[in-house]
Amino acid sequence: MRNTLNFIYQSSAWVAAAAMVGVLVMVLLSILGRLLHFHLPGTDAYAGYAMAGAGFMALAHTLKKGEHIRVTLIIGKLTGNAKKGLEMWALSAAVALSGLFAFYAWRLVMQSREFNDISTGNDATPLWIPQIFMAVGTTVLLVAFLDDWWLELRNKRTQANNEGTHHE
Repeated sequence: MRNTLNFIYQSSAWVAAAAMVGVLVMVLLSILGRLLHFHLPGTDAYAGYAMAGAGFMALAHTLKKGEHIRVTLIIGKLTGNAKKGLEMWALSAAVALSGLFAFYAWRLVMQSREFNDISTGNDATPLWIPQIFMAVGTTVLLVAFLDDWWLELRNKRTQANNEGTHHE
């Protein structure tokens, strides 16, 4: 199971990296278009879609590598059951919030598809297509928080260091 979860987190990071390459390609096409006097409609919109996709798809991998901002002012001073209790409360809140985020992201995808919602730009992209990256990214983030919650409950969660999070 651990290998499968790590594969999911790593795969989402690779999709995020590919989306960043997509941003680069769209920006380069836009620049080349201006220099060589041609216009490719939608490059700005697609760069934006790719940037949003990169951000959402990187969330879980970033969490598992310990790169999310974490304020440890209070929890750093706690030990024992108090520390574990606060960790469990924080992770429970994160699971609940990421679950709501994932639910409403998927709901948005379904509604955009149902209503044939398209972008207002000249690319006229069906919006459910780029919205899938938000929905998948938030779902993988939910899985990552559930994973951390379960590991913390079983006292197997370790804080990430420079090499990333390690689990038994």
